[in-house]
Amino acid sequence: MRYEGRRKPALRFSPAAPFRPAARRGMVGSMGKPAEQPSTLEVQWLGRRGYAEIWELQKRLLEQRIDGAIGDTLLLVEHEPVYTWGKRTDPEHLGEGPTALQSLGADVFQVERGGEVTYHGPGQLTGYPICNLTGLRCGRDLHKYMRGLEEMIIRVLASYGLQGERIDGLTGVWVEQAAGGRRQAAGKAKPHAPSPKPAAKVAALGVRVRKWCTMHGFALNVTDECLPWFRHITPCGIDDRGVTSLEKLIGRAPGMSEVRGRVVEAFREVLLR
Repeated sequence: MRYEGRRKPALRFSPAAPFRPAARRGMVGSMGKPAEQPSTLEVQWLGRRGYAEIWELQKRLLEQRIDGAIGDTLLLVEHEPVYTWGKRTDPEHLGEGPTALQSLGADVFQVERGGEVTYHGPGQLTGYPICNLTGLRCGRDLHKYMRGLEEMIIRVLASYGLQGERIDGLTGVWVEQAAGGRRQAAGKAKPHAPSPKPAAKVAALGVRVRKWCTMHGFALNVTDECLPWFRHITPCGIDDRGVTSLEKLIGRAPGMSEVRGRVVEAFREVLLR
């Protein structure tokens, strides 16, 4: 099946007003020297879009960021159904293969990011930071950048009373669920609660870095609408753990604009200087 998209606004990329944290403005460092200028971030909400045009947009903006023609940028989008995978993906993780996935009504793309096969689509917020790592808190450290993206998602989950976690050897953010399907909120575990299932993945990450500038990024499952599509693949190459969504975890479907706001706030808190 193919989703009927909402009316699409014209695709544009106009600079938004730069964000400067008030707490840092006008600060003076040691020895009376001016403190380092805070980072700025352009945020663009692109609405619901097909994957191909946003992929091309990322590549254009990446070149501009490398050249210094634009500043750090965060693209946020809700894609039409699409499966993507990297060059090192095990073909067995594509289920019955690209043709079968297309027959479901999804586009399919092999891309240049790291990571395994995943799904993007309605009900999921996907973010593409086009940033120079040099100016972020992580510096030129890809490992710290990935952990920073995970921390951002963990903070968004915490704002909903959820305890996100990392799993050694795996990339992404996970949340434990009780055997009965009830969520485990931070600080609210009961002594006789049912044994938890293996933690389910609520957010996936996959990036590419060239000349210390980033593209691709993260995907947060917001509503249950996106979950059935994962059944046709081995998401991120992990076959012994499921996927989940904010809706399933908190018992209601949060608005996409609400989640976007929390993601942008957490991104600024965690990654900007």
